[in-house]
Amino acid sequence: MPPGSPHPPREAREEDEHGMSTRLDDELRRLVSAGVLRQYQADALRDAAEADFSPPGSGTAAAGAASARSARTGGAPAGGAESGGRGTASGGARDGSAGAGGGGAGAPGAGADSRSSRTPPAAPHSSALIEVLGYLGGALLLGAVALLTLANWGEMSRAARISTGGSAAVLLLGTAIILALLRRPDQLSSALASLGCCVTGFTTYVAIEGEAGRVAGVAVALALAIAGLWWLAGPSLLVATFAVLGVGVLVLTSDVLTPDNGTATNSAGIAGTGFILVAFVMGMLGLFRDQVTAWSLAGAAMFSSSICWLIQERGEVMALAVGTAGPAALLVAYSRRHASAYAVVGCSILLVIWPTALYQLTDNVAGVAIGLVIASAALLTAVLLLTRHQRRLIE
Repeated sequence: MPPGSPHPPREAREEDEHGMSTRLDDELRRLVSAGVLRQYQADALRDAAEADFSPPGSGTAAAGAASARSARTGGAPAGGAESGGRGTASGGARDGSAGAGGGGAGAPGAGADSRSSRTPPAAPHSSALIEVLGYLGGALLLGAVALLTLANWGEMSRAARISTGGSAAVLLLGTAIILALLRRPDQLSSALASLGCCVTGFTTYVAIEGEAGRVAGVAVALALAIAGLWWLAGPSLLVATFAVLGVGVLVLTSDVLTPDNGTATNSAGIAGTGFILVAFVMGMLGLFRDQVTAWSLAGAAMFSSSICWLIQERGEVMALAVGTAGPAALLVAYSRRHASAYAVVGCSILLVIWPTALYQLTDNVAGVAIGLVIASAALLTAVLLLTRHQRRLIE
C-alpha cells in the first residue's frame, strides 16, 4: 500500500485490535477482581467491544463475539451458566450488531423490537378510588333510605313505602348491572347487587304484606341473589345468599311449618334442621365460587343450627353434635387449605356451643369444666396424631 494511503495495512489493524482486546481483558479482569463489576457485566462489555471491532457489513459480528467468549470461558455456550443477567445485558448489543451486518438501517429497529419483546406489558388494575366511592355511595343511599323509613314509617302511605324501596332497589341493581357490563370492579358490582337483592326482597314484602309477603320477599331476594351469583363471582353475593336463606328458614318455620298452637321452643328444632340444609347449600356453592367464604358461611349456618337446637326442648345433645360436626369439618378443611378463616370460625363455634350446651345438660359449672377438659383432651390427642401422621408423610 502506498505511504500516503488513508487506511493502515490489514496486519497493523489486526495487531492494534489484538492489543486493545488484551488491554480490555486485563482491565475488565481487574474490575471483576475488585468487585466493581460482575462477571456477566464484564462479558457483556467485552462482547459489545468485539462487535465494534468487527468490520462493517461482515454480518458475523455477533457470531465472532459469541465464539470469542466461548473460547475464553472454556467452550461454555453464550448465556448458559449466567443466562439470567448476561443474556439481558448483552442481548441488545448482539441484536444491534447483527442488524448492522445484515442491513445497516434496520439495526436500530431490530434492537428496539428485541428489547420491547422482553419488556412485559403493564397489567391493568382497577382504580381503588372508584371502589371506595362506589362503596360510600351505596352505603349512603342505604343509610338514607333506612333513616327515611324509620323516621316516617308510620306517616308514609303504602305507595310511598313501595316507591321508596323500589327506587333504592332499582338504583342499586342498575348501578351493579352497568358496572358489570362495563367490566368495572367485580367486588363493587357484586356488593351493590347484594344490597339491591335485600332491598328488593324487603320492598316485595311491603308491597304484598302478611305471611304471603314475607314468603314472596324471600323468594324474590333469593332468586336475584342466585342470578347475581351465577353472573358475578364476588363473595358479597355469597353473604347475601346466606342471609336470605337464613331469613327464609325462619319465615318458613314460623309462618308455614309451625302449627297455630305451637310454641317457639317446640319449633326451634325445625329451624335447626333448616340451617343444616343451608350449610349443605353453602358447601355446594363453595365448589363453584369463593370457597373460603362459602365454607365459612356454612360453618356459620351450623352455628345457627346449634343455637336453634339449644332453644329446642331437650335439644342439647343435638346442639353438641351439630356444634362439633361443623367445626370438625372446618378444621379438616383448614388442614388441607390452610385458610385461617376455617380455624377462626370452627374454634369460635366450639367455644360458644360446648360450654352452653354442657351447662344446660348438667346445670352445674363443675360439669361444664369436666366436659371442657374431656373435649380439650380429645382435641390435643387429635393434634398429636395428625402431627405424627404428617411427619411420617414428610419422611
